Amino acid sequence: MKDATRELLDMGFTDEPFPVGAHVCLIYEDEEERRALMSKFVEAGLKDGERVLYLTDVMKPQELLDWLAGLGIELPVGADADRFTVTDAESVYCRGGEFKPERMFEFWADLYQDSGARGYPAVRATGETSWAVRGIPGSERLIEYEALLNKALQKVPVTAVCQYDVNLFDGGTILDVLRVHPVMISRGQLVRNPFYMTPDEFLARRPKG
Repeated sequence: MKDATRELLDMGFTDEPFPVGAHVCLIYEDEEERRALMSKFVEAGLKDGERVLYLTDVMKPQELLDWLAGLGIELPVGADADRFTVTDAESVYCRGGEFKPERMFEFWADLYQDSGARGYPAVRATGETSWAVRGIPGSERLIEYEALLNKALQKVPVTAVCQYDVNLFDGGTILDVLRVHPVMISRGQLVRNPFYMTPDEFLARRPKG
């Protein structure tokens, strides 16, 4: 799915266009701010005809759809309805009750290829990560997955925003979140992350096992 007109995207919450395939983290403590940013991210993708995926954990899928509709965001309907999918995050990340990064890389590749076959000009997604603090088997691999996702998105450039509630994760994990995302959202703006490490650099410094 190569479309020169979509090498830069409108992220919605900032005037700066950004390259497709960006791997972005939103580390937040204010729920109102999170909702404002993510609703704009979703709305911009829908307005531009992109395929949009929202993996929700804070709200149930129908609650999230009702909330977006209540903001006046025009959601696809009819034959176009599949262009916007809202689904339970845990059911996608942890199929069969276990989180496996390798399975998620296959998921993103399949989503990207299917979107190209359907003629969508780009794909964007956002996922909430609060499921990872519930002790689900494999959830300790979340940061490893985030590091390796940088490599995966070079091949299947889904524009991804990963949402982290600072109240749920310890300081060491939040620092690692910064280290594995090349771009972060700071005060509503996209910022090149000075803490970022390449996947190989980051994984080489982690304890084995």
